[in-house]
Amino acid sequence: MRAAVIDCGTNTIRLLVADPGDGDSLVDVDRRLELVRLGQDVDATHRFHPDALARTFKALDTYAERIHELDVERVRFLATSAARDVSNGDELVEGVRSRLGVDVDVISGDEEARLSFLGALSGGPVHAGPVLVMDVGGGSTELILGDVDGGVRVARSLDMGSVRIRERFLAGDPPTASEVEAAHDFVDGLLDGSGVPVDEAGTWIGVAGTATSLSAMSQGLATYDRSRVHNSVIGVDEINALADRLLATSVADVMAVYPTLERLRAEVICAGALIVAHVAARAGIAMTVRETDILDGATLELLRR
Repeated sequence: MRAAVIDCGTNTIRLLVADPGDGDSLVDVDRRLELVRLGQDVDATHRFHPDALARTFKALDTYAERIHELDVERVRFLATSAARDVSNGDELVEGVRSRLGVDVDVISGDEEARLSFLGALSGGPVHAGPVLVMDVGGGSTELILGDVDGGVRVARSLDMGSVRIRERFLAGDPPTASEVEAAHDFVDGLLDGSGVPVDEAGTWIGVAGTATSLSAMSQGLATYDRSRVHNSVIGVDEINALADRLLATSVADVMAVYPTLERLRAEVICAGALIVAHVAARAGIAMTVRETDILDGATLELLRR
């Protein structure tokens, strides 16, 4: 049995094609990512921008061709934060159905959190619990506190992500001090009301693009190396230093200093880093970064059916 899952988020669209491995593991056949910014202006307009849909469908054409080439038997298309917030979601649904022959599965924030937790734990052993899994996306941030055996204690999806915070608060390039202060206050307020006891975590795992980008930046990688990012560790002080640096640096200079960042990521990484820094302050422990996330969790479930 071979399965494919496409995760269409606010900033990226990603593909994983995999075969079942031993136990709760996957054998990757193909894994791809394209930055398409589907959530462009969604926070303000509550509609998909035509340019954003065009970028997304261009990437999807490539993914559909690859899925056909690899004789995939089961396909699932996940849509997350951006798709939950729009009035013209039917345009995405029709475009996906015509290219893949499947419906768009617009998952809830709670489902997104659960699958992220499952995927994060599949990336290797965890020795100390409880486990906090953090997925900072473009439109939302998922925080899940659970046990090393996979049980979830509490999970929340918060309406703060790298694209949403950048567009709503951090207009300057670089952002002004007052813009940064407003973003800090907003993120603090959402974390205060989340009900997730972040400070109880014995292990903190960060997944998805913001966390993996921060790892590559912290390591000074000239080219992105998935093997070096997976299970890397970033301390609280380093997270804070990166966030402060990014919030004080223009997008052009960020791209010059950190060559692993594409422009659509570089434009919003300061906002993502700000969110991570707030979680770091509350957790008080280093962040382990994993490359296994919601894609892996959803693919594992699809193969179990």
